[in-house]
Amino acid sequence: MVPTVFGPIEFREWKSQLERIHEVLGLSRVEETFQRLSLAQRNQAEQQAAEKENRQFYQWSSVEQESYQRLCSQVLRCNVARTLTGASLRDFGCRLSESELLQWFCKLGRLDGPRIPGKSALQRYSQWLPEADMRKLIDTLLAAASDGKAEGTQSLELAEALNLEAYFLDTTCVKLHIHFPVDWVLLRDAARTLMKATMLIRKRNLKVRMEEPQEFLKRMNQLCMKMTHARRKKDAKRARKAVLREMKKLSKVIAGHAERHRDLLKEHWQETDLKEGEARQIIQRITTVLERLPQAIHQAHERIIGERQVKNAEKVLSLYEEHAAVYVRGKAGAEVEFGSQLMLGEAASGVIVDWELVCGNPRADTKMLGRSLERMKQMSAGDAIQQVCGDRGFDSSGNRELLEKDGIYNAICPKSPTELKKRMKGSEFVELQQRRSQTEARIAIFKNGFLGSPLLSKGYENQSREVAWSVLAHNLWVIARLPQADVKALANAS
Repeated sequence: MVPTVFGPIEFREWKSQLERIHEVLGLSRVEETFQRLSLAQRNQAEQQAAEKENRQFYQWSSVEQESYQRLCSQVLRCNVARTLTGASLRDFGCRLSESELLQWFCKLGRLDGPRIPGKSALQRYSQWLPEADMRKLIDTLLAAASDGKAEGTQSLELAEALNLEAYFLDTTCVKLHIHFPVDWVLLRDAARTLMKATMLIRKRNLKVRMEEPQEFLKRMNQLCMKMTHARRKKDAKRARKAVLREMKKLSKVIAGHAERHRDLLKEHWQETDLKEGEARQIIQRITTVLERLPQAIHQAHERIIGERQVKNAEKVLSLYEEHAAVYVRGKAGAEVEFGSQLMLGEAASGVIVDWELVCGNPRADTKMLGRSLERMKQMSAGDAIQQVCGDRGFDSSGNRELLEKDGIYNAICPKSPTELKKRMKGSEFVELQQRRSQTEARIAIFKNGFLGSPLLSKGYENQSREVAWSVLAHNLWVIARLPQADVKALANAS
């Protein structure tokens, strides 16, 4: 039961919103679908492990299955609530501990007191299902929100079912959690990662002959300060080149020491207090940086010493987010952006119907429309689309033929000024283009209010999952704000 609190209007709105989302999760069968998908994934993983270890597959009892289903409900609701609050893993754990309302929503109540998940558990929750299963979950929600054209038959008790006939799409850049990409700073990042990992290994008495790792970090920091102040000198170019040569030599020495310590850990990790997963994580950390360091050194040499340009497609922007790319969009306040390309498609009601997070260099908008429609065909919302609207970046002869073939009205803004002038005479085209202007606002709401800018998740797979969770929380938020049907009046009338 929701605790009674006489708070300000903002709290009462927040409380009613969570109560409505609680209803939607049950009425739409999203919670049930999440439990089913989680159970199927768990059984598949258990079966694969049994085959690998050559043992019998363990069948869960009904009590164990019910317990796992309760955990799945907590996972779903914790992820939705954390996305709605916009809090980090640590902050949400604290907020969850002190809020009875959030504990009720997340179904954490117990007779012996609530057990609040910590940051590590919340991180596991965020990686619970792959993106493909999250799409099925969102499809279940959209199907429930758009069914029931007749009055009084809407599954979510909405005053009016969602209209998914019009499809508006646009692309944007999602900023990743990386510092501004400066070539020589990549060498500093590599030195810090390699030496900190080396320090972890040396603490376990696995050592090769070398100076203390702190000395190498000290020298790299000194060189970074020299590089920063070199630009103020008269012979700035010459000074920066000299400092970079020193940084290159130091980076190679550091890489050699880290590689020898990594090999030593591979052979003798059983003799330390490290668990297998912890040792594997340290080894992988060193290996990843060693693989990308030569390219970072080459890039810094080309741009600072050689004074040659490096193509955007070949640039290393981060040692840790290899798929980060350069976006030259020419917008006010964001002439150049660094991150991942994101395509969002929304319906007229504001719910997000489809999305795609691009891994690596940006792709042409014209190529993304066909992939989006193909994904939509696998969803219940795909059959409802009758109109597609976008900016001129999506216009191409191939897309025009594709929409005509599928019998979908083409409201994409044409690139030709003559063709645009001609099409502006049609009332349907003008109406859809005016509505398309709201898609920019929807993208801003999604990025700043749900996804976060920058995106804090690490790695493309986790980032694509984070986008999917943000889409689910956003759609629940939108649906919870829609007018509801007067269920009692309809029941009396019938």
